[in-house]
Amino acid sequence: MSKSIYIVNPRSDFPTYFTNEVYLSNGFNPNTLIADLAIPTLAALAPEGFHTELCDENIFPIDFDSKADFIAITGKITQSLRMISLAKEFRRRGKVVIFGGPYASLSPERLRPYCDILVQGEIENIAGDLFSDLENNSWKQEYIGDKPDLSKSPLPRWDLYPNHRALIGSIQTSRGCPFECEFCDVIQYLGRKQRHKSPPQVLSELDALYQHGYRRVFLADDNFTVYRSRAKELLLALKHWNQSRKDHKVSFVTQLSIEISKDSEMLDLCAEAGLTHVFIGIETPNETSLKETKKRQNLGLDLSRQIQEFIDRGIVVTAGMIVGFDSDDKGIFEQQYNFAMSLPVPVFSLGALVAPAATPLYTRMARENRIFELGSEVAAMPWSTNIVPRQMTRDELLTGVKWLCNRLYHPDAFGERMSRFIDCFGAQSNYLESEARLRARDMRTIEIESVDLVGRELKSDTEEGKMISRLLKQASKKTKSAPWVIPMLAQYLQVRYLYEQGGIWSAHIGSSPDFGIKV
Repeated sequence: MSKSIYIVNPRSDFPTYFTNEVYLSNGFNPNTLIADLAIPTLAALAPEGFHTELCDENIFPIDFDSKADFIAITGKITQSLRMISLAKEFRRRGKVVIFGGPYASLSPERLRPYCDILVQGEIENIAGDLFSDLENNSWKQEYIGDKPDLSKSPLPRWDLYPNHRALIGSIQTSRGCPFECEFCDVIQYLGRKQRHKSPPQVLSELDALYQHGYRRVFLADDNFTVYRSRAKELLLALKHWNQSRKDHKVSFVTQLSIEISKDSEMLDLCAEAGLTHVFIGIETPNETSLKETKKRQNLGLDLSRQIQEFIDRGIVVTAGMIVGFDSDDKGIFEQQYNFAMSLPVPVFSLGALVAPAATPLYTRMARENRIFELGSEVAAMPWSTNIVPRQMTRDELLTGVKWLCNRLYHPDAFGERMSRFIDCFGAQSNYLESEARLRARDMRTIEIESVDLVGRELKSDTEEGKMISRLLKQASKKTKSAPWVIPMLAQYLQVRYLYEQGGIWSAHIGSSPDFGIKV
């Protein structure tokens, strides 16, 4: 008799910057911002005859009555509590539970008590042994993967995934990052030697996503452009692929580091290929902190000017900012606020410095007795940290983060950054507005809901509603920026929801001009 497996991507333990809980709170159907890549990839590694079912809990509830022989649960640190909760319930029902994914690789000792099978590392080279053992009821308690050649990574089983409820598709074109940022856990399980998929392999995955209706795709690399010759080759292939579309073109989103902004050829190729959004870890304008944490790629740059290079070419920047480095004193909060307000960057992910398990920062903090075990090790979460800062107390650090979040997302401040973005966006861009804007008849339900979400707030007699009205009027006169304004306003509403749910939102704090307030 053939075996069966139920592969689960759990919901996050709490709202995050880049998920869509705000849609649920407004009565829309469950959805996810980015389609989960892990579960359809694992499904593609299952042998023929092995019955496979997927569940992304962001979209559909867990089927605790699943008849599957095995329950495979993957997840990151942001999902760790939910992973454990699901495992307990399935084991109570007599199921064999398998854990895998980044958190299982970085913190195996924390998950080991709650599963029957623990998979560490990358799956491609060990999937054959794992599924063979499952079929024969001879599985081991632990499987450890290595660093596979990515040509062995299969075409994900998107036919099993609820694509209609995901806003953005996902392709991973490389794994690993050569940089040494002290707080980053990616290089601890994917390595510093970056491995790549060939352009034809990437285009095959892109074809599949396009056939499933996606017109926005996340290139889920940790640093897409770090190997420039390879990145340029792939961007050229994406450009030609996009030019061959008879229907609507695809826009791409990815993560990269800011030093590539000095490479004009690279930036031009990014824009020509259809790259419209990038996430950049700016972290801090404090160069001493950058040196301390080995974020060397950000040193010696005019960060404001380099960000403008992206904006000029019609590429939206979302930036990550961190406070609480050893070189940060209590002046860092106002410094970060003033720096952020000087940029045409509407959306920031903000948080206190944290030390994830297995990182060099965690090792150093532990050696110095500066790990706070009850604090969170989840990055970009503004209400907790597991470190004891050097030049302030933990309470002062978290109070400062709270002030910074409220100040930067006050409607006046956010509106000011959005207005600057609208005015200067795409000054050197030849990317046609008609290519970027989805026609109404081409929009999927999930995309229409983004418009409806902003429309609901527009109709409210609130500071947010008035801000949105001003920005939409401004954008109507700036056609290059117009397609990106509503998605960013929707993301603003998500951030506000995140802060409200986390208990840190306060209109009083947001209107206070300096950090010297009582909270």
